[in-house]
Amino acid sequence: MTTPHPAPYKEPFFTPDPKSAARSRIADFARWAARHQNAEGIQDPTDYRALHHWSVTDLEGFWAAVWDYFDIDATTPYERVLAEETMPGARWFPGTTLNYAHHALRNLRPDAPAITALDETGVGYEITGRELRARVASVAAGLRDLGVGQGDRVVGYLPNTPHAIVAFLATASLGAVWSVCGQDYAPKAAADRFAQLEPTVLIAADGYLFNGTTHDRCAPSLELAAALPTLKATVLVDHVGLAWPKRVGSGLMLPWEDLATRAEDLTIAPVSFDHPLWVVFSSGTTGLPKGIVHGHGGVLLEHLKTLGLHTDLGTGDRLLWYTTTHWMMWNLVVSTLLTGATTCTYDGSPAPQARPDVLWELAARHKVTVFGTSPQYLLTMAKIGIEPSVHDLSAIRVVGCTGSALPASAYPWVRDHVGADVQLASTSGGTDIVSGFAGSASTTPVWAGELSAPSLGVALAAYDTTGAPVLDQLGELVVTRPMPSMPLYFWNDSDGSRYRDAYFGAYPSVWRHGDWITLTSHGSVIVHGRSDATLNRNGVRLGSADIHDAVERLPEITEALVIGAEEPDGGYWMPLFVVLAAGARLDDSLRERIREAIRADASPRHVPDEIIAVSAIPHTKTGKKLEVPVKRLLQGAPAEQVLNPAAVDNPDLIAYFACLGAERKNRP
Repeated sequence: MTTPHPAPYKEPFFTPDPKSAARSRIADFARWAARHQNAEGIQDPTDYRALHHWSVTDLEGFWAAVWDYFDIDATTPYERVLAEETMPGARWFPGTTLNYAHHALRNLRPDAPAITALDETGVGYEITGRELRARVASVAAGLRDLGVGQGDRVVGYLPNTPHAIVAFLATASLGAVWSVCGQDYAPKAAADRFAQLEPTVLIAADGYLFNGTTHDRCAPSLELAAALPTLKATVLVDHVGLAWPKRVGSGLMLPWEDLATRAEDLTIAPVSFDHPLWVVFSSGTTGLPKGIVHGHGGVLLEHLKTLGLHTDLGTGDRLLWYTTTHWMMWNLVVSTLLTGATTCTYDGSPAPQARPDVLWELAARHKVTVFGTSPQYLLTMAKIGIEPSVHDLSAIRVVGCTGSALPASAYPWVRDHVGADVQLASTSGGTDIVSGFAGSASTTPVWAGELSAPSLGVALAAYDTTGAPVLDQLGELVVTRPMPSMPLYFWNDSDGSRYRDAYFGAYPSVWRHGDWITLTSHGSVIVHGRSDATLNRNGVRLGSADIHDAVERLPEITEALVIGAEEPDGGYWMPLFVVLAAGARLDDSLRERIREAIRADASPRHVPDEIIAVSAIPHTKTGKKLEVPVKRLLQGAPAEQVLNPAAVDNPDLIAYFACLGAERKNRP
């Protein structure tokens, strides 16, 4: 039995200005496709649903249009757009050779900023298009001298600064493979990822900033280098001005300046469409993190579609999206360069105690047009009383939001405190495709609490328990036709079994992502949370995000986590864990208001059995709530079998939930 979503909002919360929508790049693309690709059904270029329908019914026509519209500069032409439509194993654009790095550098204006480097102190600097190209050429030559060639791996232990972008583009230009993680990962956690790749070069920074503190990562960087026996060299980046040890080990160690300050011409190696570009890793909460491999061509086309069409980025735009280097949003932020727009890096806390509104301040100062963040950030801004509009945010036209389901309560706050004409674009995707399955565009309306539409080229469906597609009803998020940015393979998965099991085990030849969604009759998408963390009480299923949304609207609650745990005796225990705001107390009155909020805004059948105050909620390093691991801990599973502490933002919390689970398991 499933729970249908309540009747949709009668009117959209936000409707694009018709003139602005008609001038957008996605509308221009629709006109172009109708003229040059004979795109069927597109009468009005601002009719997103018609454009999306064509994009998923004529995959070859759509992706050929993206290729031509963005003038992909291939060294050799392709033989066909989609040679084999299979999942997994689709063969896109066989025969062609190209390079992502060439496209990232070709549209930059020589004397305009390509990268604006920012940090939580408000200090920043700019790198022009000409300077970026010169630095990439220099580092590429340096890597080549260190023995890096096509197919070799270069890894970065770096914060979100221009060094990471330069190193990545230099690596890609050689046809080598890039991977990066942030320095809040311990050396062992980083080695769990990088050692799988057997890298040739490590690039590591001396430290990073966070919440008013400079974190020294010199010793951890060298510890990581020692754990990677295949290294030919380690490149040391002076980012925060700390002194590297004089004796740094037996391997070759050299300063970043030796690579980045040479006068070199940039030579870019053409590679096949499906040549590996980077390896991004799963959160690694259980076992070793999975290395997910994406190709040059698939990422190039997917990110041009996402950023050029959906986000409407182009020359003169500036994007500031808070991310760390180990979150797939970093990969998308780098791809801003593909559109000719300026990308902003940011080192620090999104809301440092001394300057909690610093991101809004920086967005105003640098005339940011697309501001990206997470639901938790927007909710925190509202609860601590930040007023973004004291800054001149007139340049912002889109606030992007991803990482988890965005509650409906955030939409009025953005309208009232950022700008009435600003589109709040909630998106949902994953590291798996380094992009989104659903989101918004300049031509889509927005309903509060909903994602505007499936993304172009994404054949999105919601399947019920029988594997049948459903509308206006909770179902599994599936994709029924291939996308160019689906993984090439998992690293060290020679027979492809782990890859197939991850996405195609439930429905052969159909991608199952692991989220609960509702596709609405007015075209939007509602994300309810992970399907493996479904709340199934008496046969009635509900997504955890619906509970979190209802509870986190209360001013006394900073964050919430609800768990539905099946018990050995056939019982079902559903506790709700809450983090209280400063000065709040979990008394009987607050407990009753929490229950009433859930009854009224989520489901009267899913009122929790217990409400428990905790100091914090555990997350992955990329900020996702650890629902399934906590559920298993509460069911009494040993912590060492459930998750890897190195993948958790606050490992001390594991012991609390493990102890609670053990107590329940041992009850008579």
